[in-house]
Parts: sequence; C-alpha cells; structure tokens
Amino acid sequence: MERTGFEPFGEQMVSATDTQPRSRTSKLLLRAGTGLFWSLVAGIVLARAAFFEPGVYDGFSRVASLAKSLIF
Repeated sequence: MERTGFEPFGEQMVSATDTQPRSRTSKLLLRAGTGLFWSLVAGIVLARAAFFEPGVYDGFSRVASLAKSLIF
C-alpha cells in the first residue's frame, strides 16, 4: 500500500512520480532564467566591488559617536 503525504493544511501532496515530464522548451527556459539570474547577481556583486567607496559610511560613525557622547 502506498503511503500518501499531506501538507499541514490537509492538502494531498503530489509525489514526484505524478508530475508530467517537462518539455524540452521548459527545461531550456528554466536554464536560461537561472543563468540570467546568476549572471545578474555576479554583475551586481562585481559592480559593488568596483565602485566601493570606503568613506561612504564615515558620516554615520560621526553621528554614532555624537549620540554615544550625548547618552553617556
């Protein structure tokens, strides 16, 4: 007898054997979308590394030290 899985709300879960086989186009679109996503992630990380300015957050440290001196 096959064991049937249920979600926490009582819906029957679809097993991997019940799913329809993916078409070639679907697989191609999935790979293209995944590749586009990760290339955008890499581009953003590289752009952030290339244009990083260490002095951007110096203003915040001055405000934090002022707040600390006012509180303590």
